[in-house]
Amino acid sequence: MQAQLAALQAEAAKLAAENARLKLAQRSKLSMKIGDKGALSVYGMGRWPVTLYRSQWETLLAADNVQLILDYIEANADRLAVKGE
Repeated sequence: MQAQLAALQAEAAKLAAENARLKLAQRSKLSMKIGDKGALSVYGMGRWPVTLYRSQWETLLAADNVQLILDYIEANADRLAVKGE
């Protein structure tokens, strides 16, 4: 009986670790889709996609804006939440 219990506990721990690994692998994958109205949706960062039109993506991803956003994140790191924490 003790051996069966130990085996079940070991299997449960193994499955929990595998689930955590799969969730982590899933989270790191981004996918994209162009919607009916021509907007680009990026999936994989949260429950809902981030959807912007081309001009919005280009503005957001312009080199000076990316650096501005990264600097703002760094300056406010203590106030920003991190998903999963």
